[in-house]
Amino acid sequence: QVQLVESGGGLVQAGGSLRLSCAASGSFLRINSMGWYRQVPLKQRELVAEIRGSTTNYVDSVKGRFTISRDNAKNTVSLQMNSLKPEDTDVYYCHAEVLTLSGTVAITSHFWGQGTQVTVSS
Repeated sequence: QVQLVESGGGLVQAGGSLRLSCAASGSFLRINSMGWYRQVPLKQRELVAEIRGSTTNYVDSVKGRFTISRDNAKNTVSLQMNSLKPEDTDVYYCHAEVLTLSGTVAITSHFWGQGTQVTVSS
């Protein structure tokens, strides 16, 4: 099992910055990717940013404002959010795609953090 613990959410004025962090712990062979999603009301969770190896991927609405980074040695991922807008207000969830061992078989599993609230006031 893998646990993801998030930190860094909060309240900020429009134009401000926040930094989210997520630490993974537990038993696994390898973390394939880590990223951040947000919960769009009445819709599925939306990918905000993801990092897989050295490759990063961002939703168009945050490109140029958000930066995702990862510390492989510490199994952490961070999301630096600059120039925040009220429409960025949401619960942000850390996600990890992890290779774990089931008996003698390596399988890919997905894990989620508990979510952290980001509120941007206008």
